[in-house]
Amino acid sequence: MGADHWLPRVRRDLSPNRDARPSAPSRAGVELVVIHNISLPPGRFGANLVGDFFCNRLDCSRHSALEELSGVEVSAHLFIDRQGRATQFVPFDQRAWHAGVSSWRGRARCNDFAVGIELEGTDIRPYTKAQYARLARVLAWLFQQYPELSLDRLVGHNEIAPNRKTDPGAAFDWAVLFQSLGSI
Repeated sequence: MGADHWLPRVRRDLSPNRDARPSAPSRAGVELVVIHNISLPPGRFGANLVGDFFCNRLDCSRHSALEELSGVEVSAHLFIDRQGRATQFVPFDQRAWHAGVSSWRGRARCNDFAVGIELEGTDIRPYTKAQYARLARVLAWLFQQYPELSLDRLVGHNEIAPNRKTDPGAAFDWAVLFQSLGSI
């Protein structure tokens, strides 16, 4: 891994919605991976609006469902679209703003120590084989680079914010992901 904490050979689009991680005992403060889903407008794929949202360029007047996002500052470290293409928005040693109010194993503020990965999707529509394959490759790379990470430190957003969030949802097949990881 380079000192810049970016995945090799992926598109980069630096989000302003990031800041320094607080001091942490592990390398770069990376101790957890959180899987999310997002589609903009909701339920619509391929509109290429997620990057604009994460970089504060989203024209919320384009669709009535986007109006509630006006002024919202959110990011994730990585976004994987339906074709399995990845875009990184925040280097892994920095804090992305993806988890919100959250707690994992009694520890609050998961953004402080987590990597956030957004999959283009919804809670109820199946994810693609290409997304699982790319996610597995990304996770294998992360596990190699950040020794604190392991399968038991891989969670859905719903697990760290159970009364607020439902993603990645019932459509996310953890068994498929684990099978994909096993074939790497």
